[in-house]
Amino acid sequence: MTPASSKTSPPRRRSLADRGIDGVTLLLVPAALFVVVVFVYPFLYGLALSFAPKEGGPFGNYIRFFSDPYMYGTIWLTLRLAVPVTILNIALSVPIAMQVRHMKHQRLLTTILVLPITLGTVLVAEGLLNYLGPQGWLNRTMILFGLIDRPIRLVHNYWGVFISLVITGFPFTFLLTLSMISGIDPALEQAAATLGARARHRFRHIVLPLIVPGLAVTFCLAFVDAFSVFPSAVMLGAPAGETRVISFAAAQAAFEQYDYSYASAIAMIMAVVQFGFVGLVLAVRGLFYKGPAGGGKG
Repeated sequence: MTPASSKTSPPRRRSLADRGIDGVTLLLVPAALFVVVVFVYPFLYGLALSFAPKEGGPFGNYIRFFSDPYMYGTIWLTLRLAVPVTILNIALSVPIAMQVRHMKHQRLLTTILVLPITLGTVLVAEGLLNYLGPQGWLNRTMILFGLIDRPIRLVHNYWGVFISLVITGFPFTFLLTLSMISGIDPALEQAAATLGARARHRFRHIVLPLIVPGLAVTFCLAFVDAFSVFPSAVMLGAPAGETRVISFAAAQAAFEQYDYSYASAIAMIMAVVQFGFVGLVLAVRGLFYKGPAGGGKG
């Protein structure tokens, strides 16, 4: 053995793969930076700004909000819109998705059903003003056929916003529900039908237990979307009255009062209500669904 061969070779530098960092992990870096810049930083900045009121201590904005019934009442008014709309959209999407999955021209019908989501909230609101207004097509048609004597008030109130949220929120809920139901193995229902189970029994004992966990997540996403309503509440509702939603209160504080600290506090309250409701729904889901290993009860 030569003296040179007895020397210890220099340590090899560890590659990224040796450190557990592969190409897929590196692809996540831009997405992580995007989330930090677009979501995390604005949220943290708004949270810090909410504790810097123009008057009072750090909690001055929150004390101001909850000491004014006109302000904290916006939470109830927003929930009064968001919860029924979400429940109705879920209730409509399940039976429609059950029928659409078996249709021959499923793609065409699905495209028609999701068309409102491509129009945008503002365009849908403008269309509803022309359709549901006192001189709109609906009222004029009903008067022409003698169904009513005078126009029905369907805009600039609760129902105008409600209808708008259903139209714009249904496509989103429907697509998620259709993807869940279409993913169920048809052999399960066919086997049950062979054993004599009727359609409603197959839905209750096979389809429903399989989609309930996904429906809970869909419910949360649809609720968050409806809870953040703003254009519909302004254009089709009564912003000073029954449709004074919490997002409108935040916009007024920011762009009319120029109190961005107070607006940030209202936005944080809005986020807490949303997270609280979503947490409640997921907790209820957890009582009936224990994951893939445990399956659903019943």
